[in-house]
Amino acid sequence: QVQLVESGGGSVQAGGSLRLSCAASGSLFSGNTMGWYRQGPGKQRELVATITSGGYTNYAESVKGRFTISRDNAKNTVYLQMNSLTPEDTAVYYCNYWARVGYWGQGIQVTVSS
Repeated sequence: QVQLVESGGGSVQAGGSLRLSCAASGSLFSGNTMGWYRQGPGKQRELVATITSGGYTNYAESVKGRFTISRDNAKNTVYLQMNSLTPEDTAVYYCNYWARVGYWGQGIQVTVSS
């Protein structure tokens, strides 16, 4: 089992920034992919960004140039720096850990007001 603990969400005005963190613990594998997904009001859950243990990143087109995903393998933690936030970024953000099977965090609310 893998446990994921997210932090850093909250409310911000458009144009502002937030940084999300997700710490993984439990039965971890050295080769894994961690990432962030989000689910906005009335929308399906969608990919935001992922990063492999080797540092390869993948971003949704809607966040490219504004969001940066990074990780600290020693701390088993992934970060999502979100800049130039817009109201369209309002969603519950979920951390994901994938290594043979996938695990989800409990989700954290990000609200961007205009």
